[in-house]
This record gives sequence, C-alpha cells and structure tokens, in this order.
Amino acid sequence: MMMMSSSYSSTILFITMIFGVMGSLLLLLILMKYFLPTKPQNLPAGTMGWLPFFGETLAFLKPHNSNSLGSFLQDRCLRYGKVFKSHLFGSGAIVSCDVELNMFILQNEEKLFEAHYPKSMHGILGKYSLLVVSGDVHKKLRNIIVRFINSSKSQPKFLACVDNLVISMLKSWNDRTQVSFFKEAKRMTLSVMVKSVLNIEPDDPLTVQILEEFETYMKGFVSLPILFPGTSYYKAIKARERLSSIVKGIIKERVLGKTTRNEVGEEELFLDMIIEKEENLSEEEKLSIVLDILLGGYETTATLMSLLLYFISNQPHVFQQLKEEHQAIRENKKDGEPLNWEDYKKMDFTSHVTCEAMRCGNVVKFVHRKALQDVKYKDIVIPSGWKVFPIFTGVHFDESLHDKPHDFNPWRWTSTDNNKEMRKKVTPFGGGPRLCPGSELAKVVIGFTLHHILLNYRWKIKADESPLAYPYVEFRRGLILEIEPAENTYINITN
Repeated sequence: MMMMSSSYSSTILFITMIFGVMGSLLLLLILMKYFLPTKPQNLPAGTMGWLPFFGETLAFLKPHNSNSLGSFLQDRCLRYGKVFKSHLFGSGAIVSCDVELNMFILQNEEKLFEAHYPKSMHGILGKYSLLVVSGDVHKKLRNIIVRFINSSKSQPKFLACVDNLVISMLKSWNDRTQVSFFKEAKRMTLSVMVKSVLNIEPDDPLTVQILEEFETYMKGFVSLPILFPGTSYYKAIKARERLSSIVKGIIKERVLGKTTRNEVGEEELFLDMIIEKEENLSEEEKLSIVLDILLGGYETTATLMSLLLYFISNQPHVFQQLKEEHQAIRENKKDGEPLNWEDYKKMDFTSHVTCEAMRCGNVVKFVHRKALQDVKYKDIVIPSGWKVFPIFTGVHFDESLHDKPHDFNPWRWTSTDNNKEMRKKVTPFGGGPRLCPGSELAKVVIGFTLHHILLNYRWKIKADESPLAYPYVEFRRGLILEIEPAENTYINITN
C-alpha cells in the first residue's frame, strides 16, 4: 500500500510539473504575442531588445550630449543603416535618420501616419494639447495659435514688452560676476508670454508660481508613468492641474470683470480674443491653447537662446561678426530708442547663427508617429500600427548632407542657395501640417536678447558644460556664465 501510494504521489507530482511547464510556456507565448510585434516581410534590419514591453526604450532615451547622435543611434546606424527596426514605447518601431523618409512621414500626416504620443504624455498634456490631437480638432486649434503668433510677432506692444524685459534682466545682473543663464532665460521668456497672453506682470507672484509649475510639468515628460504620490509623473500631473486652475481663474475673472484692456487704444490681448471671439471652443480647448502657447513660447525659446550662448562662447569669430551686426543696428537708433520690427529684419547673420544652433543643438530630437496602414516606402514596408520615429538629430549630423556636420558653422546658411538647401535638410521645428507655429516668435525674442547681451556684456562659460538630451535639452549645471560689463555699453546697466 505504501509503495502504491508513493508511486501514485510521484505520478501526480509529475503530471503537475508537466502542466506547470506547459502553463508557463503558454503564458510565455501569450506574453510574446502581446508584447512582441509580428515579423512581416520587408522590414529593415534591427533588433527588438530583450525587455518585455520596454524593448529598447531605455537605451533609446539614455541621456547624451544634444550636439551628438548619442550611442544608441550611432551604434545602430553603423550596424543597420539610417533606417532600422526596434521596439520602443511598447510597440514595434521604425526609426529613421534618413532625410527623405523623414520628409515623407511628415508630409503624409493624417494620410499614412498620425501623431501618436505615449498615453502617459496625454495625462500630462491634456487631451486637447496641440501635440496629441489630430484631424479637424488639430487644424482648428492650430489655426487659432497661428493667428496669435502672426498678430503678435511684429506688434509694437509685444516688441516693446520683449525689449523691456531683456533690459530688465540685464540690469538685474548688476554687481553679479556670474549668472545661471538657463534659469534666467526661462524666467525672462515666461514673463514675456505671461504678459502677452494673460496680462500678468513679471513681478506678480503668480508669474513665479507658473514658472515653478512648468518646471515640475517638464520633468514628468520623460519619467516612468507611475501615478503614485512622490513620483515625477504624479507631480507633473498635479502641476498641470494647478496650472489649469490658475488659467481657469483668470479666464473667469476676465469674463466677469472684462478688465483686460483699456477702453481706448489698447491692443487686444490673446486671452480676450479666445474668450470673446472663439465661441465654438470648449473651456478645455481654450485652456489647452493657453497652456500650449505658454509652454512652447517659453521653454523652447529659452533652450534655444541658451544653446546660442553656449555655441558662440567658443567661437570668437562668430561672436565678433554678430557684435558688428548689432552695433550697426544700434548706431542707427537714438539713445534709449527700443528695437522694432525693422531692426529685427536686419539681423541676417543672427538668423544664420540661430539656424545653426538649432541644427547643432537639437531642441527637438524626434517626434512620435504611427502608421495608419501598411506603408511601402522604397524597398521596405512599415506595418500598420507600428510606431515611426523621424529622428531630426540623425539628419542634422549626416555627413552626406553637411560638410563637417559637428562643426558649428553659421556661414553654411549665408548664401541664398545654401539657405534654401539647408532648410530642406534641417527640420528643428518638424514639418508638414504639424510644423511648429511659433518659430518666428522665438527668433524675435532671441534676436532682441542677443542684441542687448552682445552690446552690454562679455561672458564665458564657467566649468565644463554641455547641453544634454533627456530627450528635451537641459544643461547639467544650468549654463553658468561668468560675466562682466562690456566697454561702451549703450544702456545704463547699473541702474
């Protein structure tokens, strides 16, 4: 009886083990089917990584100098070519560092491809952010933002606001030997946008609060989407809720009090326009438009401005030509006369330097797209539902497109023919229907800022510093500048 019982128990144990192994294999097959993409024909070469769901995402997002490809792209482009497959953000993905394929993707927005950012970003941005909406909603919201940009960029009131705030920033540097420029630039550019959009003064405590909330908001973009108190993602969502509450409160005050502009002569504010004239917008759409303009108008502008100072700090010949251009502009103005639109249009070399800083610095490294159907491009097929990543950095540092691509050389933009060709090969603001609407506004703010800094201060970068892609650009030490007043300053910066 004991022998039979032992044999029976062994048989049961063996059967249990067999079913356990089979169950594990079945579970593994289900996980592989769910997490790993199928392998259709004509995919480019590449690897899918070994981590379930994440694939190669962590390696793809590894911080690196923004004025370089980074090890992930460099290694895979050498191994597989400019277009390769991967597994990113939970999906099979085609990664493109090829200029022609990138333009094909951007120009076929809403036809063959659509914007497809991770769900975690939707939680931070909101469902009506210009970055995540598509179709008619995107077109409607984008047109409103474009109207704001076009009406503001040459408006005397806006230009005077920029001019005054830049001078105010420089005067605050009096008796200081060093400044954390990235922080200063963010404070100044946000002050410009808050004043222009919400009519809030730079010294208002609300302006400081908005800046702090946006700083928290930005850190959540590349954090793990863990909605738990204390995490960066959780803090970012809460920061957006507080920003939304601030803007809703301002909108409510304006609707009730209508105190946003003087009775006579004052130009209409953007917030007035969307309250009074955009009746077809929901409250959430109005809110998203305001937050998109504030974020885009301050964050990317401050980043690009900091990149400019970083690059020209080590380029004395670039610095000298810039200074000569701005001295010529200043010589034709009366004492104390502010800059205007005509002055901005004279900043030709400044424009070339700005474009080169965008090419080398890569404020935006890539964008998220998804194939709406199987897409055949040359000899490859992009499967329906796969993610597609046009990598701007890969094109900007392509040796077949740019002579010595890692050299900062604004003169590559100077001739008319060169400028046209370069604009086909450099896409810092995206392209197609989603081309960033605020690029010209950013260039105005940067041009005015450079004008005043070049003619009133000398500087050099303290310690070892470089711009890092997270993938958004940051400076590890905040771009600390050692400063001293220049000779023959034209404004009294000691006041």
